[in-house]
Amino acid sequence: MSKTVKKSSGFRDFFRKQVVSLKRKPQVIPLVMLLISFIVYSFNLTNMSNTTAKIQGTGMGLCQFCIMLFTLLSMVCMLNAFPTRKKPVIPMVVLMFVMFGIVVYCDIHYCNAIMAALTRAESPIKLELSTIYIANAYNMLQTFLVLIGVTAVLVLTLPLYSKLIRKINTSVDVEDNGDMADIEISE
Repeated sequence: MSKTVKKSSGFRDFFRKQVVSLKRKPQVIPLVMLLISFIVYSFNLTNMSNTTAKIQGTGMGLCQFCIMLFTLLSMVCMLNAFPTRKKPVIPMVVLMFVMFGIVVYCDIHYCNAIMAALTRAESPIKLELSTIYIANAYNMLQTFLVLIGVTAVLVLTLPLYSKLIRKINTSVDVEDNGDMADIEISE
């Protein structure tokens, strides 16, 4: 019986420690979202490369490279833009949003190249079982675009929800401290 009480107490203590960590560094939330976006893109690089090789549209390879590069660099900018318990570094925040803009532009250009190849008048590419990776790449790019948008919204609303997180009570109630007035320290 007492072991279950300790486990639930351990879970509460773990949750409290996580909230305390978020109070100190609320910028971790958009950073994790950006990391998830990068992982989603990275795990689908095979589909992207196969799509680029099949369609061979103008600038598709460059767009693929730029998406990967600027997503990584925007993570570095985010780490430098929000130092712990200090004011944000505005030039880094601006640079991060410029990189988000480049990523969104490249993403849209790549999606347009896929749609142009699928709907062109002369020898359009047919989506079959052998070319299903094109549809997978297109769907992944749409998902990636949404994830980058959510990351941008999280960065923009960081001052709002960081204040809300700071209002969460994370103090620990210590039972039976005794009366501090009864303790004599003099010799």
